[in-house]
This record gives sequence, C-alpha cells and structure tokens, in this order.
Amino acid sequence: MSRPPVRQGANERKGAAVTMNPDGSLRALTLRLHESDDVAITLADIAPGLYRGGADAQVRVPAAIPRGHKIAVAAVGQGQPVRKYGQPIGVAGTAIAPGDHVHTHNLEFRAANGDYAIGQNRGKVVRLPPENRATFDGIVRSDGRVGTRNYIAVIPTVNCSVTAARLVADHVTRSGLLNDHPNVDGVVVLGHSTGCGMAVGEGLDILRRTLTGYAMHPNVAGILVLGLGCEVNQIADLTAGWADLPDRPIERMAIQDVGGTVATVTEATRRVASMLPLANQASRRPVPASELIVGLKCGGSDGYSGITANPALGVASDLVVANGGTTILGETPEVYGAEHLLTARATGRQVADDLIGRIRWWENYAVANGITLDSNPSPGNKEGGITTIAEKSLGAVAKAGNSDLAAVYRYAERVTARGLVFMDTPGYDPVSVTGMVAGGATVVCFTTGRGSVFGCKPTPSLKLATNSPTYHRLRDDMDINCGTIVDGEETVEKAGRRIFEHILATASGQRTRSEVLGFGDDEFIPWQMGAVM
Repeated sequence: MSRPPVRQGANERKGAAVTMNPDGSLRALTLRLHESDDVAITLADIAPGLYRGGADAQVRVPAAIPRGHKIAVAAVGQGQPVRKYGQPIGVAGTAIAPGDHVHTHNLEFRAANGDYAIGQNRGKVVRLPPENRATFDGIVRSDGRVGTRNYIAVIPTVNCSVTAARLVADHVTRSGLLNDHPNVDGVVVLGHSTGCGMAVGEGLDILRRTLTGYAMHPNVAGILVLGLGCEVNQIADLTAGWADLPDRPIERMAIQDVGGTVATVTEATRRVASMLPLANQASRRPVPASELIVGLKCGGSDGYSGITANPALGVASDLVVANGGTTILGETPEVYGAEHLLTARATGRQVADDLIGRIRWWENYAVANGITLDSNPSPGNKEGGITTIAEKSLGAVAKAGNSDLAAVYRYAERVTARGLVFMDTPGYDPVSVTGMVAGGATVVCFTTGRGSVFGCKPTPSLKLATNSPTYHRLRDDMDINCGTIVDGEETVEKAGRRIFEHILATASGQRTRSEVLGFGDDEFIPWQMGAVM
C-alpha cells in the first residue's frame, strides 16, 4: 500500500465519492477504509444502543462515540493488532467487540519490527512531457530560481537586534513607501530568540543554515542583516558565501557600530527604502509548474485528516511531481510507524537508509529527553479521534501521494532534487514549516482538522480543512474545504485537482487567507538545538 487507501476502501473504490447507506443502519453512520480493517470512522456522533449491522445482524454500541472516532467492526482479542487503512495502528489493550469505541482506553501502540522493503512500490507517478505541463505566473530571479512572492527581508543575527529590526519594518510600512512600490509584497522580519549564549556547533549551524535559506530564498528581493555586534552569530560568519545578486542586494549593519537604536533604525530604514525601487522592478511571467517547490504540512489533525485533506493533498503532490516540480514532506516524528510506506517508494538504498537513519536518531533523541516517540499524538489529536502515533503517521504520510521518494534532507538544507523529497523536521508546526521554507518551499499546503491559524512569510500558506464544520467555523482562516469528500460531494481525486489549481493560483499571486489576515511575521521559529551557555 503506497497511500493509506481511502480510494481502496469499502465505500470509496476507484475514487468514487463517499456514499452512505440510506437505510439508517450503523453502516450509514460509519466509513470503513479497507476491507481488512477492524475499525471504521464515525461520520456522526453515535449514541449508545442497538443498531442494524451487516446482513441485518444487530450490533450493540455500549457507549457514545464522537464523530471522527473509531468504532470496532470486528472482534479483536487482547494483544492482537488493530487495523485501519489496511495497516496495524496498535494492539488491543483489552478484548474489543464489534460496536465498541476504540480509543486510548483499549488501543495501545507497539513499535513495528523494523523490516523495510526498499523500492518495491516505485514508478506509480509518471512525469508529463514538458509541452503538456501546467504553468503559473512566477518571478524569475537572476540566478534562475522562481519566486511566488517579492519581499524585503530584515534578518537579525541575534535576539538582541530583533526589536530594532521590527522598528525598521514598522517605519517603512507606516511611511507609505510600500504604496509607491506595488510589486513589493512587504518587509518581513525574521525575528528569533537565539544567536548568542550558544556554543559553536550543531545549534549554531542549524540557525545559520536556516537564516541563509531564507536570505537566499527566491521570494526575497533584498536583504538587510542587522546584528548587535558582540553576539556569537557574527554578521561576517553568517553571511560568508552569500551571493549578492544584481536583483538581490545585501546590506549589513551592527547596532554597536552605528551608534545605538535610534541611529540604527534611521539608517536601516534608509537602506531598506533604497532597495524598494529595484525590488519593484520584479514582474511575473508564465513559467512551467516544474519550478514549484511545495511544502506539505498537517497540524491540528483529527480522525478525518487521513481520509480527506491528507490524501487529497497527496493527489495534488503527485500532480506537482508529474509536472516536474518538487514537494517536501517533513515531520519525522509523525511518519514514525509509517516510514515503511516511504522506503517502499525510495529511489535507492541510500535514500531509504537516510530516512531510516533519521527515524533512529529521533528514537534516541526522544529517550535522551525522557520520552518516547509514541508520546505523540497531542491532546487535540486525541480529542479529534486519533489514538496512536502509527495511526497519526499513516494519515500524515498520505500527503506524500504515490510519488517515488527522491531524496532525504537535513533540517533547513536547500532542496535541489526534483520530485517528492523528505526533510527531517520536528512535528511542531512553525518549526517544521520554517525548515521547509529555508529549504526553498515557495508554497506551503497545511491540512488541519481541529483548525489552525498560521502564515509563513515570505511563502504563502494554504489551509486545507479536513471536515466541513471546521471549514465553516473558521471560514476566515481556511482556504479549501476537503470535508466535501466525506460529505459525498466529490472524490479524493477531484479534491486533489482542486488543490493543485489553488497551488497554481497562489503561486501566481493570489493571496491566501493567512496573507489577507497578516499572519507570518511571528511564525519564523528555527529548530533550537545544542547547549545554551
């Protein structure tokens, strides 16, 4: 199985829309995803009582089961595996009977045996010939990379210079200068909470790699690097090797050298203002979709994430790859328990070994911090119906579609491979997306069941709701409703094609909900590692 098989399930074969039995039986209230599954997903709150099951047998539901949770459709003995998506998601902590609510009280996680098949499910997505590929209106930079937005970035080297950097951006914005430069999307400050009090080593390397990824990002048209002067993350060391392109000037300043905050803000504002006319010369032109780099993210997941928005985003991811583009899957702790689905699509042994190596690193990292990886899911995930990390991961991997896994990258490392790639990131939303954007993501697609408000300047973020109630309740924050799949209004494939069209429109300049609301200035959070000195 290359994707948690919502399209192979009993109620949605060959991509048909979900259909519900209209006779009022228990089948009308549930969705079984795979014929081998021991559980089904509830499509509505189910009250205790007797229900008509298959072949007119009666099924007793002993306790209320919330919408989006799991109901047993087969008996499972204590200690035996429980299947969803056609895959084990844990073992029964107690004997489970048909009609039982299956959740934290009777389902336990058990790690897999670590047997991996390498590359056996490759070749399911074929790239289109160049003449048949989709296009979008992108911003072509002088180094050949293609952007989807056009920002000036103010980059503090250290937390001590963040306030001054924000004052600079505020002065430029309030001055009205941006009104005279309509092709500039704004000034973004990459404020963070580190840069000093840290030893030279992995933590500093990650910070510098992340800041460099943003500085060199194709959505950035000009850079002002602002330091204090005495920090560990010195300006010269950070910017060594940065390319000062004809259409991407770089300015460097230190508060201690300039003479304090007031003088720094005045001079820095002048320098940013001087970049605006050049940045404003950027214009959009049609480019092939092969220039897209799309980050794939899920946050605030629920019981519907793995059957609506995530597999639909998987279809869109496959379309990006088929058009020659790149998609980035991340969140290593949230592919744990489902990594075998990715190794089965690895383009070679080294790619599979790289992924497995990161899984093993996370297992050790968790133990060193007194936890285990199955400490995930979060309380919100559990309230939404997700019980074990294997269940969460199987749903999360659906975002990756059916494409071959072409490469594995370290956090915030620049992505250069085409096709589906993996980046080692934490599951925490802003830290994960920060790594993807540093790697070059020019559009981010963010699926959510519980609801999320998130932006990630300078890259636009599309929000995909997994269910219609969340979409309508958070209408100002959601871009796309994938609850239409479980509502029976469209197939996973149709929703995925709709997402792909949204990606093209967003890449062409159409603003997302989070951009309209102004999100993205405070969601830059690099992964902090290493000792604080």
